[in-house]
Amino acid sequence: MEVKRKIIHIDMDAFYASVEQRDFPELRGKALAVGGSPDGRGVVATASYEARKYGVRSAMPSRQALQLCPHLIFTRPRFDVYKEVSDKIRAIFRRYTDLIEPLSLDEAYLDVTEDKQGVGSAIEIAKAIKSAIKEELNLTASAGVSVNKFIAKIASDYQKPDGLTFLGPSKVIPFLEQLPIEKFFGVGKVTAQKMKSMGIHCGTDLKQLSEVDLIRRFGKSGKFFYHMVRGEDNREVKPNRISKSIGIEDTFETDLREEEDMKRELESLCDKLEKRLLTKSKQGRTITLKIKFEDFTQITRSFTSPFYTNTAEDMKTQIMELLSKVDMQDKKVRLLGVTLSNFYENDLEKVQNRQLSLFE
Repeated sequence: MEVKRKIIHIDMDAFYASVEQRDFPELRGKALAVGGSPDGRGVVATASYEARKYGVRSAMPSRQALQLCPHLIFTRPRFDVYKEVSDKIRAIFRRYTDLIEPLSLDEAYLDVTEDKQGVGSAIEIAKAIKSAIKEELNLTASAGVSVNKFIAKIASDYQKPDGLTFLGPSKVIPFLEQLPIEKFFGVGKVTAQKMKSMGIHCGTDLKQLSEVDLIRRFGKSGKFFYHMVRGEDNREVKPNRISKSIGIEDTFETDLREEEDMKRELESLCDKLEKRLLTKSKQGRTITLKIKFEDFTQITRSFTSPFYTNTAEDMKTQIMELLSKVDMQDKKVRLLGVTLSNFYENDLEKVQNRQLSLFE
């Protein structure tokens, strides 16, 4: 007999902004954006719920955020503080299980099928974790409880902020069938628009399509969508899941010859990479430029800074410097890529391991 997993997905509420409002009373109750700037440069990392009422969202350009909310207050991110708070949250998780899979500083999956304290109820564990985070750290978190990772993640987002949603085996299918298509994990704005144009507005509509048809229309994602709407997800919670790098690349329909065209494409890639980094709460020190030429030969060039960053502005400066040192020899370019690595958490772990080895 298959044992049903007990999975909890914990997602902190407006994490960066909530930490800033906790630490600085004058920011409480105010429309706040962490990241970006009042001069319209950069993008928002996290918006407080007061700012979200105006439509301000993470990864939104500052200029757009200001248009939506002219009285928006901007503050610089304090990643060292967020990391410290995140470590304390993980310590609370470890009271109940060691099967913890962090997705970023502010969210994680927990497998509590067998919990350390013998509580036996995933719902009670989720309540206890939320209570401890509120009492000990003066922050709120939302929790989703279900039989797999995918459903737990959807559940945690259902009653934000400070919510707790339980979806037991008998509730999963009815819940997914009525769920608006844009609420499904992995369905972005573009995909949602495409689905709606096909008459797919909720889970029930999506279930009408076969796996073959979904793959034909959406490629590899179609297979994921087919199983997703049926609540099928066999992925295990994997502890120590650490991203070593995050990158983005683009292959061009027409090979690039002019340097200005290459610069323009690289700037666009840096903008997109910034959004991915903010979504995953990552800062890195090493930027890598990837170039594939028309003859399919490929080169990479890297630069490691003494400082951490995740802003498009910094990455553009570094990537243009790397590009200027590449001898193009009148070659055409068919692909460009930008990658950031040497992340804050990874470097911190290396330092801690070195320190341990000194005493062993």
